Amino acid sequence: MWNLLDADGSFPSDAGRSTVATQEPSNVLNLFGTPADDGLMGWQERALCAQTDPEAFFPEKGGSTREAKKVCTGCDVRSECLEYALENDERFGIWGGLSERERRKLKRRVV
Repeated sequence: MWNLLDADGSFPSDAGRSTVATQEPSNVLNLFGTPADDGLMGWQERALCAQTDPEAFFPEKGGSTREAKKVCTGCDVRSECLEYALENDERFGIWGGLSERERRKLKRRVV
């Protein structure tokens, strides 16, 4: 559990603290790396779909997208995935929890 209180049980004051830019690096391990560590497509390594059956994300025409969308719901990189699909005009599969038809609708609303 994190101890956010000073030794006397009070919250620490901001007086005398340096700004974030000048603070020493934390000893806390960054579990997900930094954006610089990701590279162009590093988010894909953290995607839940990378750990599941890829066929669920590319169903046959008329097939169910329910299983893939359920996986996307709990994915930490869902927004990066959707952004990638929209920027690259992905026409097949479930990306960021949306089907191709749903992505087209989203693009029309934004534009």
